[in-house]
Amino acid sequence: MPVRVICFYQPGCMGCMEQSPINREVEKKMDVTIEEIDVVKNPQFIQQYGLKVTPTIIILDKNVVKERLEGVVQAEQLEATLKKYP
Repeated sequence: MPVRVICFYQPGCMGCMEQSPINREVEKKMDVTIEEIDVVKNPQFIQQYGLKVTPTIIILDKNVVKERLEGVVQAEQLEATLKKYP
C-alpha cells in the first residue's frame, strides 16, 4: 500500500483505547501498518495536521492528506476507506 496511515492518540483517551485494537485488527486483515503517534509527546503534529480530537486517523499519499477520520472508527469503515488506496 503506497499510502501512510497514522492514528494520532493521547494517553487516557477512552476513544483512543477503543481505537487501538480496531487498528490491530485492520492491520492483520489488510496487511497494512497503522502508525500510532502520541500527540502529547509529539505536539508539533497538532498544528501540522490541524488535529482537533483524538483519535484521528490520517491517510497520506505522497505526504498529502487524502482522508481524515475523527473519533472512533469501526473496522468496517476503516477497511472501506483504505480499500480506496490500492
